[in-house]
Amino acid sequence: MNSMASLENTTFIRPPTFYISGLYNMPHSKYYYMFLCFMYSGTLLGNSFIIGTIYLARTLHTAKYIAVFNLALCDLFGSSAIIPKYADMFLHENQYIPYEDCLANMFFVFLFMTMQSFTLLALCFDRVIAICFPLRYHAIVTKATMTLIIGVMWLVSAFLVTVRVALITRLSFCRSAIVYSYFCDHGPIYRLACNDNSLNYMMAYVYIAAVLCLPLLLIALSYVCIGYALCKISHGAERIKAMKTCTSHIILVAMFYLPLCGVYFTAHAAYIDPNTRIINSVIAQIIPPMLNPIIYSLKTEEVLQSIKILYKRFKVNFAMEESVKNIAKN
Repeated sequence: MNSMASLENTTFIRPPTFYISGLYNMPHSKYYYMFLCFMYSGTLLGNSFIIGTIYLARTLHTAKYIAVFNLALCDLFGSSAIIPKYADMFLHENQYIPYEDCLANMFFVFLFMTMQSFTLLALCFDRVIAICFPLRYHAIVTKATMTLIIGVMWLVSAFLVTVRVALITRLSFCRSAIVYSYFCDHGPIYRLACNDNSLNYMMAYVYIAAVLCLPLLLIALSYVCIGYALCKISHGAERIKAMKTCTSHIILVAMFYLPLCGVYFTAHAAYIDPNTRIINSVIAQIIPPMLNPIIYSLKTEEVLQSIKILYKRFKVNFAMEESVKNIAKN
């Protein structure tokens, strides 16, 4: 035992592969993975459609839709960082992943998750200014301002996630390489280390505070300000109209933060069955990206109007091309 302890202290072990456990001993789990593939298809189509619509419709080239475009982009790439690899692993029972690929997977999953959180905060900023300072909205929330905010958020996200992943490289894995999760998750990996992982433990709490708690607190404070501003509106119709502009955002915030906060805080407070934690985490990371295009974009009058204009434009262009082809044939 003493010689083993000495070996652990003097030898730095980096495993060639990690084994991603996924759902353990769960009947009919393949149907669950197939259901996730179906959800991913919806995410892919919905977010691609919104990205294309915002790009093509000049009327949507505004500060607000810069943030919406960024959210759709993060939803699309965030789901793509998890589901295809996840489905390939468990449907084909190929659950080993090389060490470097595992760290890359961890980086991209957490990068896009972080940006999803920060982008919801940026959209909240847009709503606060629109309702609390309506006369100054176009002067404050400009395309340049929103681009700067989104750019800073990308830099902060990349920094936080890079530090988090880089700290994994200082760990030695001499006992086990089985990751009890559905992807290369930070917590289940750093807990496998047999050397000091206190920095990773601290970084996990810093990340939760910076990415979940702080944005959620700022969003809550923002809605307190919005509620106060709405109370000052004398006309009931105007108050209801202003509230409707916030409804979609509140639904997105609830769908994104509540499941993730529930998983993180419950995991730190009590024991959760790994299968339960995995299912809750996957749902929290997959359902919001699929529903975001429907809730925040396709139910918005501006987007629907832009889609109608684009449809008419494509219809006219198609008719003109057909006419030209018929003339050329004759």
